[in-house]
Amino acid sequence: MNNFREVNDDILKEWLEFREETAFCEMSPQDKKYCIYFEEISERILKNVPNNNKKYVQKQLDQLDKNFMDYLYYWNEKYYRNGFIDGVQLIGGCIEK
Repeated sequence: MNNFREVNDDILKEWLEFREETAFCEMSPQDKKYCIYFEEISERILKNVPNNNKKYVQKQLDQLDKNFMDYLYYWNEKYYRNGFIDGVQLIGGCIEK
């Protein structure tokens, strides 16, 4: 029996990846309102950086973007996974009685 709270190559991980590739690609106006437009922000920052520092600042902005995406992925997987499992356990507890 899988422990679905642990992140493995399981059906729940596949479902989360599917949702990321489908539902999260289509943003509503409400979604767009809260979107982080990292590329535009980076461009504005780089326009105000001296040429001799642009390469360094670009590298740091790229690292910040990567770290932020890793952070979001970790927390989304953790809470979606645990929320789903909590729901399954709640339903399972009702069925057992």
